[in-house]
Amino acid sequence: MYKRQAALYAEWLEKAVADPDLIPELKQMKADSARLEDAFYRDLEFGTAGLRGVIGAGSNRMNVYTVGRTSQGLSQYIQKRFPPAQWKIAVSYDSRIKSRLFAETAARVFAANGIHVVMYAQLMPVPCLSFAVRNLCCGAGIMITASHNPAQYNGYKVYGPDGCQITSEGTTEILAAIEALDPFADVEYIDFEEGLERGLISYIPEAVYTAFIEAVKMQSVLGKAAIDKDVSIVYSPLNGTGLKPVLRILSESGYTKVRVVREQEQPDGTFPTCPYPNPEIREAMALGMDYAEKYRADLLLATDPDCDRVGIAVKNSAGEYELISGNETGMLLVDYLCSRRQAEGTLPEDPLVIKTIVTTDMVEQIAAHYGVKTCNVLTGFKYIGEQIRLLEEQGKAASYVFGFEESYGYLAGTHVRDKDAVVASFLICEMFCYYKAQGMSLLDKLAELYRAYGYCLNTLYSYTFAGASGFERMQTIMEDFRRRGGALAPGGKRVLKVLDYAAGLEGLPPADVVKFVLEDHGSVVIRPSGTEPKLKTYITVSAADKDNALVVEQCIKADLEKLIYEK
Repeated sequence: MYKRQAALYAEWLEKAVADPDLIPELKQMKADSARLEDAFYRDLEFGTAGLRGVIGAGSNRMNVYTVGRTSQGLSQYIQKRFPPAQWKIAVSYDSRIKSRLFAETAARVFAANGIHVVMYAQLMPVPCLSFAVRNLCCGAGIMITASHNPAQYNGYKVYGPDGCQITSEGTTEILAAIEALDPFADVEYIDFEEGLERGLISYIPEAVYTAFIEAVKMQSVLGKAAIDKDVSIVYSPLNGTGLKPVLRILSESGYTKVRVVREQEQPDGTFPTCPYPNPEIREAMALGMDYAEKYRADLLLATDPDCDRVGIAVKNSAGEYELISGNETGMLLVDYLCSRRQAEGTLPEDPLVIKTIVTTDMVEQIAAHYGVKTCNVLTGFKYIGEQIRLLEEQGKAASYVFGFEESYGYLAGTHVRDKDAVVASFLICEMFCYYKAQGMSLLDKLAELYRAYGYCLNTLYSYTFAGASGFERMQTIMEDFRRRGGALAPGGKRVLKVLDYAAGLEGLPPADVVKFVLEDHGSVVIRPSGTEPKLKTYITVSAADKDNALVVEQCIKADLEKLIYEK
């Protein structure tokens, strides 16, 4: 064991007494050197999405001390960057293990530092937090969540005054403040109940939540079109935060036949029926699919625990339920929003769709058909939110039409500045009913888009590299891909161009991302995840049809995996 890690371990064993769960865990580590090393080899990284890590004892874990230290650093940042009138922070949390505890811990630190805390009295999703930041004129906001990660994870997302996840510049400043702090000696606390009594902590009024729901309703693009909302919908919040807002928006919009997946209805941070509560993953959708089949539903919706992602399934021509990918759902929504707004005469003068660089390029063709420009940004919805802010500063906020990323995150409207599964669920149901009124399914419409613009297959594969050795291994793999460059030739496809975003490219900030542009309108993007110990590969293949695309894609995947697992 390294001396630093041994010293940290001894300090935590002595001082980490605030959470009774931590000391027994620390004592167990003594006989497990690998576990101890992973818990202390680094401080839990404060990166592009704040904190995210395994719940437990140690400097590299999510616990009351890493949360307290981060909150103290964020407090100092707020005090430095904003006038006292903006010393206000919104707090929300999801259903995960210790989420309420971490939210109250953060609130205690903020209040002790003279920052007024406005906190949801019950768990609320990401979009409600983003909305509250803007609605209540806060200097910042935090959301306690690990989004779609497995149950052993939790996290801490930080938002700026525009309701967008904190920018790279802000992240750097906050990190510097955090790194200067001792988690046991330098963090100020106040008792939570005392904070409430003194008015330093207050609960967000119900009227703010209602205002959010009304803002979602405003995103309808039906206009004069008549639709029949008599459709059967199965919905699963995956034991997270989506139940209250999604059911409310659907009910108030006239969807009366909504059945909730009972086993996944109530908040439960253990996620007993889906260990990986991510609608991108087929297993997470399996129980919802069973319900859809049992009750012959027209549409299945499932939102992740913090309700910023939504996955869907619909019946195909054979009556079987078919999952629609994040890219495909985004394409359908872009086409629906643009076509309806064009028909209603509500497209702005200079319309814009914003997507990430790993999201399907087919969107650009769809948007161009309606005279809508496409802006590409780095992976992470905060970069989409950042572009909305820039439009706003230019007096062009109305130009924003839609933003999305392939990982099931969508946003219509500028009422929030993060992906919003509430508005996405609302618009998906509206879109479903609109096409149904025309005798079309969503799969029919998707096929129509492929006929118009050519078939495009987009796939994502993630490879886990846990712990300190895994982190080093991912760095080595990224270096190897950069070294190979144009000689890569995955699946026998010639590399036409290598785009390395490490030093910043195309006006975007630096990022550990490499994109290989392939012949025949294909591409490969490789990047380490910013929130999980995973290396991600995004493969795009264009072909005459799906079968041919799958053959090419599997060849590319096989070649990439040879390099990834190469010793």
